[in-house]
Amino acid sequence: MAEIGRHDWSRLRCGCGEPAGHVADMFRTLIRAPEAGDASGVDFDGHLERLGGLYEPAVPAVGVILAALAGEPPAHARADLIFLLAILVSGDSHPDEEARGLHTLGADVRHRAREGIWVILRHVFGPDRDDAGTILEIIDPDAARRAHYARFATSERKPRH
Repeated sequence: MAEIGRHDWSRLRCGCGEPAGHVADMFRTLIRAPEAGDASGVDFDGHLERLGGLYEPAVPAVGVILAALAGEPPAHARADLIFLLAILVSGDSHPDEEARGLHTLGADVRHRAREGIWVILRHVFGPDRDDAGTILEIIDPDAARRAHYARFATSERKPRH
């Protein structure tokens, strides 16, 4: 939750056109919800991205996602966060954001995700391995590491240490 507080969300323009303070609230609700039903109203679509087009709050959202995944969020939150991260790293600046001069949101999101690559690697072995594997395919510049972990992203098998 500390990562949420690092950002002044009200200064960021949300995809819905409003200040993004409510995005921080949605993350809090999702991460704190003990059961999926307790976060049933949380939907980041149209706030962080729309049809692959990223909005300004997507960049700090990656830090929030990585910080939450570094801990032990509830299973429903973990799955939603990894899925959301896969969507974000696949995107590029929404045309509305490009018109505002924000041309590098996709690259910025992928850079932030690379900073937490070890958090993502941890999830290649869990129930969200497919989405974690997708994230690695997009963000990891190390082809040998990608190939190594790709074997496990689609398998039930874990590597021997």
